[in-house]
Amino acid sequence: MRASRLSVAALAIAGTVVLAACGGHAADSTVLRESFDSGDTFSRTVDGRPADACEAARRTLLSQGYAVARADGSTVEGSKNFQPRPDEHEQLVLRVSCAPRGEQALVFVSAVQDRYALKKSPTSASVGVGAIGSVSLPFGSNDDSLVKVASSTVVDAGFYTRFFQRLQQYLPVAAPVPPPPPPPAVTPPPAQEPAAVPAAAGQE
Repeated sequence: MRASRLSVAALAIAGTVVLAACGGHAADSTVLRESFDSGDTFSRTVDGRPADACEAARRTLLSQGYAVARADGSTVEGSKNFQPRPDEHEQLVLRVSCAPRGEQALVFVSAVQDRYALKKSPTSASVGVGAIGSVSLPFGSNDDSLVKVASSTVVDAGFYTRFFQRLQQYLPVAAPVPPPPPPPAVTPPPAQEPAAVPAAAGQE
C-alpha cells in the first residue's frame, strides 16, 4: 500500500513538472525568437543632421499616402489604412526616430500592422407594455463595429530596405565642394645682361 502511494505521488509530481515545462516553453517562445542580432533591418546611418533625416522620413511617408500625425526634429509617426476585404480593415503605423551619430544621423524605424474585423453586436429593443413598463425583447438592429483581432511588428527586411531607399531621395543634397584655387604663377626673374669685359692694357 505504501509503495502504491509513493508511485501515485511520483506520477503527480512528474505530471506537474511536465505541465510547467510545457507552459514555460509556450510562454517563452516569443522571447526565444527575439535574438537582438547585429543586423541593421530597423536602422540605417545616413548623411546629415537628425532633423534633416526626420524631415526626409516625413516626406517619404507623405509620398506614399501616409497620414502624418507627428513630426519634429527627432520623431515622425504616420499611419496608412487598407481594406483587403469588405469585412476586414488593416492599419500600418510607422514610427521613426532620428539620433545623432558623430557627423551623421542614425535613423530607427518600426512598423506595426493592426488588423480589425467587422463584428455584429445584437441589440435588444424595448417595448412598452401598459402598467408593467417596458420589456426588452431579443430583436432589433445589429450594430456593426470594428474589433482589433491582431497586432504585430513588421519584420520583413525588404519592407525596411525600400523605406530607407526612398528616404535617401529626400535627404538634402550636399553642396559641391569648390576646387582649390590654382597656385600663383611664378614670375621668372629678369634676364641679366652680361658684364662688359675690360679691354687689355695697350689695346685701344
